[in-house]
Amino acid sequence: MAGGRPTTTMSVLGSSSSKQKQRVLLSLLATLVFLVAASFLLSISTKTQTQTQPQPQPLRLHLLRRQASDHAALVSAYAAYSRRLKVDASRQVRLFSSLASSLADLASRSDVDKEAKDRVKLARQLVSESKEAFDTQLKIHKLRDTIFSVHQHLHRARKLGDLSSRIAASSTPKSLHCLAMRLLEHRISHPQDAFPSTPASLASDLSLYHYAIFSDNIIAVSVVVNSVIRNAAHPSRHVFHVVTDPMYLPAMQVWFAKQPPTAGAHVDLHSTAEYSFLDASYSPVIRQIETGNQELSLLHYLRFYLPEIFPKLKRIILLEDDVVVQKDLAELWTVDLQGNVNGAVEMCFGGFRRYNRYLNFTNQMVKERFSPRACAWAYGVNLFDLQAWRTEQCTEQFHQYQQMNEDGLLWKPDTVLPAGLMTFYTTTKPLEKSWHVMGLGYNPSVSPEEIRKAAVLHFNGNMKPWLDVAMNQYKQLWTKYVDSDMEFLQLCNFGL
Repeated sequence: MAGGRPTTTMSVLGSSSSKQKQRVLLSLLATLVFLVAASFLLSISTKTQTQTQPQPQPLRLHLLRRQASDHAALVSAYAAYSRRLKVDASRQVRLFSSLASSLADLASRSDVDKEAKDRVKLARQLVSESKEAFDTQLKIHKLRDTIFSVHQHLHRARKLGDLSSRIAASSTPKSLHCLAMRLLEHRISHPQDAFPSTPASLASDLSLYHYAIFSDNIIAVSVVVNSVIRNAAHPSRHVFHVVTDPMYLPAMQVWFAKQPPTAGAHVDLHSTAEYSFLDASYSPVIRQIETGNQELSLLHYLRFYLPEIFPKLKRIILLEDDVVVQKDLAELWTVDLQGNVNGAVEMCFGGFRRYNRYLNFTNQMVKERFSPRACAWAYGVNLFDLQAWRTEQCTEQFHQYQQMNEDGLLWKPDTVLPAGLMTFYTTTKPLEKSWHVMGLGYNPSVSPEEIRKAAVLHFNGNMKPWLDVAMNQYKQLWTKYVDSDMEFLQLCNFGL
């Protein structure tokens, strides 16, 4: 009995173990079948999804990224230009910058299909709407640049034109050079035709009317002398002191020997070499000329040495060689200068031709001593009180200013007027305007009434009456005083 029970137990255990193995096998088999079925179903689902929703192809994605990158660059450029031009700056800059950032971000992502298309479309629309405004601004800037360039060219052309005009006006024309050479040739071949010198007593006679003319233009000097004499009530009371370059003195002597002043008038001829006081130790003008300043002309600056050149005279009238006198100047001698040194006609009106046009008011000394609004006057016909000149020490003041302007810091050294404006700043009495009418050498609109009333006509400017460029409407006012029967004029083909 005892032996039977264990056998039964083992039998039961073996049977139970077998059933358990069968269950494990069935479970494994079921799991395997489930996995295969799931795999099959997933495969079918994947294929179906692939067929119904295709993935973006690599080439299309590349093109889309490239398109987004190109538009990002274009939008960035317009954004930068918008900042510089400040055209609709705040709103458009923010919009462009935001769009550029979005496109740059999209270009770095893979899921850029629909969103990128919308962004690119928006970029195109925005660029299209803004392009016209930007193009307009570009055109405006280009137009401004063009206008600026044209102004620069015009400025250079004017400067060259002014330079050419100054050269033409200051150079000796062929006809004048011919005249001087033929007169000099005649002097050499006919020494007996020398012009007699004026007696010293006559040259310093205070009862006579004395004029100073500094020039090397022979025909111009003769016109000034002739015009004064022909319009004078008492020509014999007029004395003309002509100072010229030593090279032109013999020619001047022959001219006035052939055509002596009429009606008892007197011409007193001198050269600059006769005035020994004019040396580099005394005159800064001489020193600057000797050190190579070619813009200075001694004849032009002799006007600042009138008291030294005429030590015995009390009054003198300075006449430029490009003037024509139409009335008796005797009345000018009676003008009361009220203690002033210089009597001259002012030439300012409104804001035109005042001191700020001629002097450099950025210089501290000029700013302290002179008013930029002070009215400028003109050389051409000037009455000088030589006694007041000596008292005021005007020549010494001129020397001071000339030394300070050695480098051209106070005024342009090619003109003598600024030096006169400074020297006679508080010692100039304005004359009545009809004594001196200016502009016949540059202004075609001087009224006939002004010309008719003028005592002295001034051909100031570059269109001198003895040049081919002279204004025809004024030229006859000058040529009628030319000694046209002079043989040397005909030989030198003067077109008068």
